[in-house]
Amino acid sequence: MSARRRPARRAARAGAAPARGRVAAARAAAKRRTAAPGARSAASGARPRAARRAAASGAAAAGLPPRLTPSWIPVEPVYTSADLPRDLARRAPLPGEPPYTRGIHPGMYRARLWTMRQYAGFGDAAQTNARFRYLLGQGQTGLSVAFDLPTQMGYDSDHALARGEVGRVGVAISCLADMEALLADLPLDRVTTSMTINATAALLLAFYVAVADARGVPRARLGGTVQNDVLKEYVARGTYIYPPGPSLRLITDVMEFTAAEVPQWNSISVSGYHMREAGATAVQEIAFTLADGLAYLEAARARGLDPTRVARRISFFFNAHNHLFEEAAKFRAARALWAELLGERFGVRDPEALKLRFHTQTAGSMLTAQQPLVNVVRVALQGLAAVLGGTQSLHTNAYDEALGLPSEASALLALRTQQVLAHESGVTDTADPLAGSYVVEALTAELHARARDLIARVDGMGGMLEAIASGWVQQQIHEAAYRWQREVERGERAIVGVNRFAGEEAPVAPPFRPDPSVEAARAAFLAAWRAERDARAAAGALARLEAAARGTGNLMPPILEALKARCTLGEVCDALRGVFGVYEPAGRKP
Repeated sequence: MSARRRPARRAARAGAAPARGRVAAARAAAKRRTAAPGARSAASGARPRAARRAAASGAAAAGLPPRLTPSWIPVEPVYTSADLPRDLARRAPLPGEPPYTRGIHPGMYRARLWTMRQYAGFGDAAQTNARFRYLLGQGQTGLSVAFDLPTQMGYDSDHALARGEVGRVGVAISCLADMEALLADLPLDRVTTSMTINATAALLLAFYVAVADARGVPRARLGGTVQNDVLKEYVARGTYIYPPGPSLRLITDVMEFTAAEVPQWNSISVSGYHMREAGATAVQEIAFTLADGLAYLEAARARGLDPTRVARRISFFFNAHNHLFEEAAKFRAARALWAELLGERFGVRDPEALKLRFHTQTAGSMLTAQQPLVNVVRVALQGLAAVLGGTQSLHTNAYDEALGLPSEASALLALRTQQVLAHESGVTDTADPLAGSYVVEALTAELHARARDLIARVDGMGGMLEAIASGWVQQQIHEAAYRWQREVERGERAIVGVNRFAGEEAPVAPPFRPDPSVEAARAAFLAAWRAERDARAAAGALARLEAAARGTGNLMPPILEALKARCTLGEVCDALRGVFGVYEPAGRKP
C-alpha cells in the first residue's frame, strides 16, 4: 500500500462572510454563468479560464475559499444548467447505448447486481481455500486471489529470495498441487475467479486450466480474469520479471490462448488501481490506464489478432477514492473515452467490444492506521462512488488493512458493506442515478477532456511504451504524489484522525498474523514434490519450453505441458529468464 492519504477539503477560513451573503453571491455568480452560454467549450464542455477566474473571484468576494478536487480540478460553489456540456445528449445517451457514459447495460443493477468479489489470500493454499469457502457462504458472489510476492516474482517458496515473504501478502503457489488445494471443493464452472497476477500470469492461468482439465470441467465453461498487466508494473508496482518485449509477447500469448481455448475468460485486466495508489490523480488514472489498454490492443493487432474480438475480453481495474462526485464522474468519463478511442483507432463498431467493463477496489492508500474504525466510513463512501459510477464488480477493503492482512471478522464487515449498498441504500433502484447532476456532468466532461489531452501527450512521445521507457509517466505520478503529500503535511488536505481530530491513542496491533510455520512446511513439501516426480519428463518439458521461447510460437501450450509434468513455477520462470533475461530499470545496478 502507498503511505499517501487522500483526505477531505480544507475547512473554511475564519472571518468568512455570513451564510446568507455567501449564498446570494454564489447565486449571482451562477446567473452570470447562465447568461453567457457561449462561454462554454464545445470540445470539452468546460468553461474557458476567464470564466473560471470570474467565478472564482465571485466565490472569493463571497468569502468562500476556493476548493479543488483531489485531482486539483476547481470546484464551483454552485453549479447550474450553464455548467452542463452543450452536447450532453450525445455524450450521455441512455444506459446501454454507446459511448456508455451512463452504464454498459440498460437496466444496470436493477437487472443484475455487481459481483461482490473480496480479495483474499494468505499462507498456504488450504488456508486461503478455507477463507474463500467462508466468504462464499456469507454471500460473496465471486473469487479474487491475492498471491504472495515470491509467486508474483516467479520464485518457488523454498527459493533463497523468498525467505520471509512466503504467504505473507497473499497465498503461496509453486506447483500444480498448490492450485489443486486452492480450488478444492469450488465449482469452477459456476464461480468466476479473478487472479491478481502479472509477470507470472500465463503460469497461474495454466495452473487453473490444468486443474479444470483434471476435473473434466470444459475450458469453455471457465470464467474469470487474469490481471496480466505488466506495463503498470514498470510504472507503479515493480513486480516485473522480463523486459517489456518478452512481457508483451507473453501477454499476447494469453490473449490468443484464451480466445481459442477459454473464451469466457478475460485475458487481461488493465489496471489503473496501482497507479492511483502510487499517487496518480483521477485524470492520470484514466489516461494512463486507457493508454496501456491501447498499447495491448496494438500488440494484439500486430500478432494478427482481431482487435474487436480481443476488446470483448479486456477488462479494467480502477480505484475508488474519497471524493464521491469526482470518483463517480471518473468512471463515467473512462467508459465514454474508451468507446471513442476504440472506434477512432481500431475501427471497432461492435457494441459489446466498445463496453468498458471494470472491477473496482476501494483505496488502500486512504486507510489509516490511526483510528482504524473510521476506515469503515471511508470504505462505505468509496464503495458508493464505485456503484454510482457503474462498476461491474467490487472489492471493499477491510478497516484493519492499514495494519495488516484483514481478519475474518473485518473481511465479513467489508462484505456486509457491499450488501447494505446493494439491498438497503436504494442506489440500485435506477440506472446512473447521478445523471443530469450539474456538478457530476460538469466533472465528467472535465475529466474526459483532461484525460484525452494527457493521452495525446503520450501519443506525442510515441505511445505508452516509449513514455514509460523514458520515465515520463513515472515522473508525472511522482510529482502528483509529492504535491499531495506536501498539502497533507501543511494541513491543507484533512485526514480525520491523522492531521485533524487526532487522538492520543496508539495504533492497535494487527489482529491477523500469518502462520509462521508455513514457510518451513512449504520447503519440505516442495522437496518431496520434486523427489517424487518423473525427473526425465519434467526436464524434457522444460527443454521444450526453452526451445519454444527461442522461437515465435505461443508459449501457453508448452507452459501448460511443463506444469502438468510437475515442473514448479520457479523452474518454468527460470527457463524463461534464461532466454528473455530480466528487466533492469535505467539507472539501477544489477
